Amino acid sequence: QVQLVESGGGLVQAGGSLRLSCAASGRTFSSLSIGWFRQAPGKEREFVTTITWSGGNTYYADSVQGRFSISRDNAKSTVYLQMNSLKPEDTAVYYCAAHSATVIRTSRRSYDYWGQGTQVTVSS
Repeated sequence: QVQLVESGGGLVQAGGSLRLSCAASGRTFSSLSIGWFRQAPGKEREFVTTITWSGGNTYYADSVQGRFSISRDNAKSTVYLQMNSLKPEDTAVYYCAAHSATVIRTSRRSYDYWGQGTQVTVSS
């Protein structure tokens, strides 16, 4: 079993930055690939970015490419999501999720473990 806990959300003005963290426990973190998803009110949960267990491969949704950056510190069992140039449309609850495959996955159905989410609100 894997437990994931997100932190770092909050309220920020458009153009600002936030860094989210996803801390994992319960299983060897270095064997997990981690993804970030987000869900805005009235919308489906959508893929944001992912990083493979080795950290060697990352992938971003077009909507965040060039503004968001995912990284991981296996020694701390933590994945980070650096979000820059935030826009009001980035407002959502952000979730981290995990799976044990070594390939890039963007479908939420491919992820086995989920955190509770952290709210990000970007004001205009």
